[in-house]
Amino acid sequence: MIVLEQLKLLVNLALADGDMTSQERNYIINIGKAHGFPESSVETLFYSSHDTVIAKELSPDQKFNYLFNLVQLMKLDERLYENEIKFCANTAAKLGYKPEVMFDLLLKVTPTEMSSTEKEALRHTASKYLQ
Repeated sequence: MIVLEQLKLLVNLALADGDMTSQERNYIINIGKAHGFPESSVETLFYSSHDTVIAKELSPDQKFNYLFNLVQLMKLDERLYENEIKFCANTAAKLGYKPEVMFDLLLKVTPTEMSSTEKEALRHTASKYLQ
């Protein structure tokens, strides 16, 4: 259920600027497939927006993964929209992060695949913002 809610958040972010690119679609599909969701199941999520639900029982690693995936998705089309940034900042707050976490992540997260060392450094940085 936690992954499904994360996929819904990603869909909402992709739809926030009114245009879901093929890169964004593929990114969301790949996350779903990596967690055992068939592509067809993930695609059904693209046809509407969803309620923003954040599970209460998320571990710090799961919280970071939610936030990392949101920021990476936001940067895929190489354009940052104010409504996307606000969406991510609001989600970060719901995950228990201080709003300043977004500054660090926006500067350091890249839209391309990042090494495990880079992600671990970001995880460590983000953990300082958990309340």
